Amino acid sequence: MGAGSWGTTIAKVFADAGNTVHLWARREEQAHRIQITRENADYLPSLQLPPSISATADAAVALDGADIVVLAVPSQSLRSNLEKWRDLIPTDATLLSLAKGVERETNLRMSELIAQVTGADRGRVAVLSGPNLAREVALEQPAATVIACEDENRAKLVQAAASAPYFRPYTNHDVIGCEIGGACKNVIALACGMAVGKGLGENTLATLITRGLAEITRLGASLGADPRTFSGLAGLGDLVATCSSSLSRNRTFGERLGRGQTLEIARAATNGQVAEGVIASQAVAALAQQQGVDMPITRAVFAVCHEGMGVDDMISALMGRSKKSEVN
Repeated sequence: MGAGSWGTTIAKVFADAGNTVHLWARREEQAHRIQITRENADYLPSLQLPPSISATADAAVALDGADIVVLAVPSQSLRSNLEKWRDLIPTDATLLSLAKGVERETNLRMSELIAQVTGADRGRVAVLSGPNLAREVALEQPAATVIACEDENRAKLVQAAASAPYFRPYTNHDVIGCEIGGACKNVIALACGMAVGKGLGENTLATLITRGLAEITRLGASLGADPRTFSGLAGLGDLVATCSSSLSRNRTFGERLGRGQTLEIARAATNGQVAEGVIASQAVAALAQQQGVDMPITRAVFAVCHEGMGVDDMISALMGRSKKSEVN
């Protein structure tokens, strides 16, 4: 449900793993074009889609008889879409979230939002998260991911259904940890992009990634996550990929801010799209304050994106913080 770059890529993964897939697109003309040309030119140009994918703009058609419903719309529009779809979703379908974020108005993680809106038992809701840059996966470059679900059998069901020759899913019971890692890494990637935009080097990036992981782990632990999750694919793996790659929209958006562009100019340069981390910085900073967790990099990114702080001032503020132990 969602024909952006990641939704289309995961549709291809499921198809290449031997499944029949319905791909829902919001716009009728996009669905028709995908169905006729076998290509999603808007998001994955020149990539041929398997014949077992059928595209439609009719949610009822897409959801009819589905065993696994993959939710691939942005985090901040997931609620409004689910409210339209919930009566169409088969009663025992597994709901798989691809969205990486925290709802701005409620501080809910995506699995919490899905359960709340649909009334589904939490054991029906799974999360997919890992170092998965859409273009690389779509090109069938080897990658791994995590399927997190409280119900181990459902996690294994999704794992089997998404096991394409180039895509290796692992299971995990820690939904909280996987979601917090996925939401927060976009914020740290913005900080890394700002550093690159300022012309800073690998030491700075390594510092931001490492200290970013530390604050993500603190927040996750406060919410009941297993700290081990953050050293795995949905934690460190996703963080490194998103912070290091020029394919990462959050990293490249941060670079524009680092070069002195305003939020509005950076948005205009990216076809009017705002990187998820810009929105996530507000929601994650609020969640951290609610939990009493210190997240200085997240707070600094929030200040740049929403309070008018300059990137130079952000760097000075982070470097001027009081001295402390690394591990305490």
